[in-house]
Amino acid sequence: MRIVLATGIYPPQIGGPATYAKSLAHELSALGMQVTVLAYGDPEPGVSWHTVGVSRGGIFLHRWLRYARALRIHASNADAVYVLSSVSVGIPLILAGIPRTVTRVLRLGGDFFWERYTQRGGSKGLVDWYASKPFSVRLFATVLRQFDHLLFSTKFQRDLYAQSYTSLPKSSVIENALPRMSAPDERRVSDPFRLLWMGRMTPLKNVESLVRAMVDVKGATLLLVGTGPSLPGIRSLIESLDLHGRVAIAEPVSPGQRDLLFMEHHALVLPSFSEVSPNIALEARASGLPVIVTKEVGLSDALKDGMLLIDLRSPANIAAAIDHMRKEYSSYAKHAAAPVTQRTWRAIAEEHVQLFRSLRT
Repeated sequence: MRIVLATGIYPPQIGGPATYAKSLAHELSALGMQVTVLAYGDPEPGVSWHTVGVSRGGIFLHRWLRYARALRIHASNADAVYVLSSVSVGIPLILAGIPRTVTRVLRLGGDFFWERYTQRGGSKGLVDWYASKPFSVRLFATVLRQFDHLLFSTKFQRDLYAQSYTSLPKSSVIENALPRMSAPDERRVSDPFRLLWMGRMTPLKNVESLVRAMVDVKGATLLLVGTGPSLPGIRSLIESLDLHGRVAIAEPVSPGQRDLLFMEHHALVLPSFSEVSPNIALEARASGLPVIVTKEVGLSDALKDGMLLIDLRSPANIAAAIDHMRKEYSSYAKHAAAPVTQRTWRAIAEEHVQLFRSLRT
């Protein structure tokens, strides 16, 4: 089977979609699939699959047209095109005019227009934003209806779309990978209470509120690991609040370094307005690290053990949540140390192959 993975980002760029595309390409190739990856920028070469870069220079329309041209070249004879970015790749797919004999699948692990809303200063979570019936839903529906199948990473987002859109293609859920970790030891609280945040610094991640909360959280430190457009503002905020020595920033790390950071901290804090499927929370949970995360999250019930789910939009709420976890730490640590069911990338690739084949029959 010839499969084109069409993604917005791919290593050496960082981010969940980049990691997802590379891991899936590796496993699909190992299953005997003929895989081509299309990505903006200069993607690193594949091992047993082909990678094609599309220049990201110029205005968005020029980028989309270049990507559409690449899709016409590489996807017109494919069995399936698997799109991992709804707008930056989804619209070029519409423009490409590839034959309808090519199966088109869109994976949704986030929400483009809601993320744009938060970048402009909006603070509604995903559910409240959809409840406000934004006009962009009508625009996005046009894109979604161009696909043969929609694939979600969580039932949470699938159900939300079913309530908010009409006449959508058929859909299904393939959850994200969950790594196998050695049996974690139950954590013990100590001073200082070491907090960790990891991710891409954008407005919807609400890192500013987390930093402000540290003013009222005594006897604790916070390490922010990541980069992104909000980074300069976060640096200035730490300076203005005189939090040096208690709040530090580090560059993104390798998986091995990430696991070491999990072992060195007491809790991961993710105060995003919404989290559809936070991979970092899954990885932390698998390592036995308790997690404080927004209550609007798409994780399954089995994975929420060892996590404190609560409204984290304001600094006061975040500070209260941290204090609560510290007081009840032994309980959260005990639940976080319980084993979780592994989901390998091989299993995920097999589920994708089964889906693609079912759509071809």
